[in-house]
Amino acid sequence: MFKGSITALVTPFKGDNLDINAFEKFVEFQISNGTNGIVPCGTTGESPTISHDEHKKLIEVAVKSSNGRIPVIAGTGSNCTEEAVEMTKFAEQVNADAALVVTPYYNKPTQEGLYQHYKKINDNCGIPIIIYNIPGRSVVDMSVDTMSRLYELKNIVGVKDATGDLNRVTQQKNKMGNDFIMLSGNDENTLEFNRLGGVGCISVSANVAPQMCSEFHNLCNSKKFDEAKPIFEKLLPLHDVMFVESNPVPAKYSLNLMGMMSEDVRLPLVTAENSSKEKIKAILKSLSLI
Repeated sequence: MFKGSITALVTPFKGDNLDINAFEKFVEFQISNGTNGIVPCGTTGESPTISHDEHKKLIEVAVKSSNGRIPVIAGTGSNCTEEAVEMTKFAEQVNADAALVVTPYYNKPTQEGLYQHYKKINDNCGIPIIIYNIPGRSVVDMSVDTMSRLYELKNIVGVKDATGDLNRVTQQKNKMGNDFIMLSGNDENTLEFNRLGGVGCISVSANVAPQMCSEFHNLCNSKKFDEAKPIFEKLLPLHDVMFVESNPVPAKYSLNLMGMMSEDVRLPLVTAENSSKEKIKAILKSLSLI
């Protein structure tokens, strides 16, 4: 159920406020272009600077707008366990299909602390949980052994692996088996990630090029890696330019150029510098996205 190109949705703003109309249209754009799933309220959705009420509203709108056509994996993580429990329970109440729960950032918990954090969430909800392991942002790295312990719990089903370490794919597959869902958190490594046993990506680039990203992952999941490779290579400059400034600034500017939403982001993020905008515009033109 959770495989292919899954878009880590940006959150449209109009000035200081959520732009719910643009968000609803953006979900429809994703579905009509073949996206295999959506993640509202992840880091790409600027979760650190949206309020709890806004967070809940975005999850609710994503579920309602998608209307069962594709899975909605709600971003519900927090470095406060009780908040993560609350958000995950809310996602379940509004019929999200799963929760994406990031490892607690800043606190620097031990492996046992990580285990107990996810166990508490697991024990208080009834929807699938995907671990989001991103040491570069959270400063903690969940070990394969801890992940294996968590996989024994009823709701833990897989990982969004943003370690960038392809050895992890093999290690996790060997430890947890073929049913453990492995999704990349790095668009730029997805060809090898999928070859080694991954089944897709929670993607930033899919905000901007959902059709190409979906086509690429569908080929990978059909084991047609030779056909997938040219699409992957074509997308590489996009994957690169999506991080020319802090995510989701380049994606927001791209979608503004595509006429979908404002480029507004919330402080401490600011809109892209002119030099970055020129680079982004050139890549979008080369891919016929504008």
